[in-house]
Amino acid sequence: MVILENLVTERRNEATEGLDQIPVAEALKLMNAEDKKVAFSVEKCLPQIESVIKLVVNTFQQKGRLIYIGAGTSGRLGVLDAAECIPTFGVSPDMVVGVIAGGKAAMTVAIEGAEDNVTLGRQDLKALSLTANDVVIGIAASGRTPYVIGGLDYANEVGAQTASISCNLASDVAKHADVSIEVDCGPEFLTGSTRLKAGTAQKLILNMISTLSMIGVGKVYNNLMVDVKATNEKLVERSKLIIMEATGVDYKGAELMFNASNHDVKLAIVMIFTGLAKKEAEEKLEAANGFVRHAIN
Repeated sequence: MVILENLVTERRNEATEGLDQIPVAEALKLMNAEDKKVAFSVEKCLPQIESVIKLVVNTFQQKGRLIYIGAGTSGRLGVLDAAECIPTFGVSPDMVVGVIAGGKAAMTVAIEGAEDNVTLGRQDLKALSLTANDVVIGIAASGRTPYVIGGLDYANEVGAQTASISCNLASDVAKHADVSIEVDCGPEFLTGSTRLKAGTAQKLILNMISTLSMIGVGKVYNNLMVDVKATNEKLVERSKLIIMEATGVDYKGAELMFNASNHDVKLAIVMIFTGLAKKEAEEKLEAANGFVRHAIN
């Protein structure tokens, strides 16, 4: 039997008693006040988040993968963060992977019972051919999801680095991870609805992990996403703007080098700063392990 009453994420919020009778304007203020607490709660976890980022950067440097595993909202957030890394940082789909209990169908429809299956978590990671070079981050708002625990146990068995993100202190998943992030946002605005504050906290943490890890392997120059892939008209124009911001050239100059680099923003920037042709700039960038700052100095 699962005892939920001891979990902060399942407790009733005294501030929202009588919620169904509160006028919308007042309810909005209450909800906004609860949401404001999230960032401060995450702030308390920054040392643990830093430790996880160091694990991920080391994994990327060893050509390993970052794999998120979760169920329900937690799993969807992991899949979302993984998917967004592809266009933002120009990485392959297998560099950051999101695994959700119940598979792709669970992104839009709840798959009953999937999160309670310890074996399924192991099987899903086995299907990815998990290795000791990878890092697995288990995401579970409750901190007790069997599917996630099963995945973390398997990851530990194969020698992969492991971390957990939960929204309850002294969580079960923390016992199965090398590094644990436990953020306490207090009871939810709507009792037990962990897609609210818990989900927001998880999203903030995942943003931190993926973004700062990508910075750690050269995917950013200054504060610009120089590995962005121009897959649509908006991103084509954003790419040119990034080149302009990074180098100080005008729009025509940015467009010229964007085309000359075969739509490679990072390469265009190096070509502009160094005056080198495409091939030579590619070699210089490769020698700098993809770091623009190192390639132009």
